Amino acid sequence: MATFLSVDTKSVAPASGAPEPARLLYGDPKFRTWNVEERESGLYAGIWESTPGKWRIVYDEWEFCHILSGISVITEDGGQARTVKAGGTV
Repeated sequence: MATFLSVDTKSVAPASGAPEPARLLYGDPKFRTWNVEERESGLYAGIWESTPGKWRIVYDEWEFCHILSGISVITEDGGQARTVKAGGTV
């Protein structure tokens, strides 16, 4: 197993997706995901992108994000909205 991973999407075809209709709040967002590493333990590394929209997520995994471009507003249930943009990390 390699201990250094280059996130090179040139050799990976993106997977397409969208929010589940019941979770969609606004717009018609479409997703593309380039997984360059995927392990049975649930660890993934890659690039994710979305067109504009608003949706609820249900997420029980730990996630690290570094925003490459664009702006995202993330609001936890009962929490305040947080804006992250290019160069930001959450």
